[in-house]
Amino acid sequence: QVQLVESGGGSVQPGGSLRLSCAASGTLYPIYVMAWYRQVVGEERELVAGINFPHGFPHYGEFVKGRFNISRDGNTIALQMNSLKPEDTAVYYCNTQYRDIELRPFELWGQGTMVTVSS
Repeated sequence: QVQLVESGGGSVQPGGSLRLSCAASGTLYPIYVMAWYRQVVGEERELVAGINFPHGFPHYGEFVKGRFNISRDGNTIALQMNSLKPEDTAVYYCNTQYRDIELRPFELWGQGTMVTVSS
C-alpha cells in the first residue's frame, strides 16, 4: 500500500516563496521518479519538476527558469519555489512512478495541494 503525503501549499504574495514536500511510504518496489505537477481548472496537468531516483537528475518545466529547485531525501522530495508569480497559482500534485518485479509500470498521485499567489 503506497501512499503520498503532500504538504506546504498555501497563499503568498507575488515574489514570495513556498516549499512543497511529498513523502512516499509503503513502497514495495524501487521508485524510479518522483515529481510535482500542477493543474489549473480547464487546463492540462503540466510538469513542474521531477527527480530521477537512481541518479538524482532533476528535470524542470520550461516555465520554472531557475526559480524552483527540487531535491530528494530518501523517499521524500521537496520543491523550493521562489519568486512566485500569480500565474503559478494552481493545484499542485505529487506523482511517483515505480515498477514491480516484472517491470510493470505503476504510478500514484497525491490528492493535491493548493498554491495561491496573489496580492
